[in-house]
Amino acid sequence: MTNANKKTLAAVILAAGQGTRMNSKLAKVLHPVAGKPMIEYGVDAAKFAGVEKTVVVVGYQGDQLRALLKDRVTFAEQQIQRGTGDAVKCARSSLEKDAANILVLYSDMPLLKPETINALVENHLAADAALTLLTVVSDDPMNFGRIVRDAAGNAVRIVEEIEATSDELQIKELNPGVYCFNAQWLWHNLEQLKPSPKKGEYYLTDLLEMAVAQRVRVETMTIYDPLQCVGINTRVQLAYAERLMRERINERVMLNGATLIDPASTFIDAEVKIGQDTVILPNTHLQGKTTIGRDCKIGPGTIISNSVIGDACTIGPSLIESSTLEDSVEMGPFCHLRPNVYLSRHVHLGNYAELKNSRLGEGVHMGHFSYVGDAQVGKFTNIGAGTITCNYDGKNKHRTVIGDYAFIGSDSMLVAPLTIGNNARTGAGAVITKDVPPNSLAVGVPARVIRKNADEQ
Repeated sequence: MTNANKKTLAAVILAAGQGTRMNSKLAKVLHPVAGKPMIEYGVDAAKFAGVEKTVVVVGYQGDQLRALLKDRVTFAEQQIQRGTGDAVKCARSSLEKDAANILVLYSDMPLLKPETINALVENHLAADAALTLLTVVSDDPMNFGRIVRDAAGNAVRIVEEIEATSDELQIKELNPGVYCFNAQWLWHNLEQLKPSPKKGEYYLTDLLEMAVAQRVRVETMTIYDPLQCVGINTRVQLAYAERLMRERINERVMLNGATLIDPASTFIDAEVKIGQDTVILPNTHLQGKTTIGRDCKIGPGTIISNSVIGDACTIGPSLIESSTLEDSVEMGPFCHLRPNVYLSRHVHLGNYAELKNSRLGEGVHMGHFSYVGDAQVGKFTNIGAGTITCNYDGKNKHRTVIGDYAFIGSDSMLVAPLTIGNNARTGAGAVITKDVPPNSLAVGVPARVIRKNADEQ
């Protein structure tokens, strides 16, 4: 297929429903699966298939969907939910001049693989069909409509489960609701749809019979992996999809060269990346856009969210939020990195160390039961156990700057704003309220400098 053909492709993602069976204040498609709102799976799958323009049809909580997706897509609104055919019609004004072929997806099927969507598009364009629909063979009917074929094996209609005869209910080929249309044919025939006599809604499924009656080309692509087509309508189904997605992610991670000691108790979000020969111990959660390098050992019981971890790091049971670790960092157990912490190469953190909005230089050793906040610490400095940067005065946060090769004695209180020079030292239990010059020793409460030009460390 040529790139030119790909550029004639647009997508419509149906996301207008509230999802009342979720029993939630949040719109169904905003609920996350493996750390990612389920609507984003459809958007990403469309992009993978070469879609140039995606229209998301919104209704309930449309403003929240707009805030999430922003300029990644175009939006159309279905103010009253009158069926799938009406929903696609709402997108017409955004697409009629832009695309020769239209991919239609539901927003609540996050397990549908991008490769499957791409194959459907490829088949549709290669056949130059008016309509190509995805079908799935499954022993579990999943409340989907059945694909009815004629004696020649051609798909001729879709019968909904509630309207199917006993013989039709035995059909195992199902309609998950994923279609590719010739745009010109679609826009013309959407206008011909008639409302359902039972609900008064307009259904895309009726387009198959219309295409057959018009003797235009209809294609099907059948898959035999029903788990891809699991839809989410309840919290129970959400939990099921979450489990399936995490199993898929864990398998990918292991095939790419990382070791999961116990995959069943390892929770890795969809956008996490893990390097070769890294070992993840049980009860570890890797969340958001976290990236972990090679040859690391993480866990057990570690939570890392939206952070970057370099190569050859060892992280015991700890919590890391929105932070960066360079190579060969050791920390834990029971450390907490709050947002905006940067640890340079070969930093070592003892147990129960906490940091916030701080940068530690290469080779810094920070002892256990210490807190460093709003600070910059130079290379190869030692921060003794129990040290605290007193960065908050009740109204404002203040910064502490510690130079290279400094030695901060155990239980030192560093009252910011404060600068401690290169090679300076503080005695155990000192309360430092004034700057300490380079190469000096400060002791006492409040601390005073008792020796200047101390030997460099």
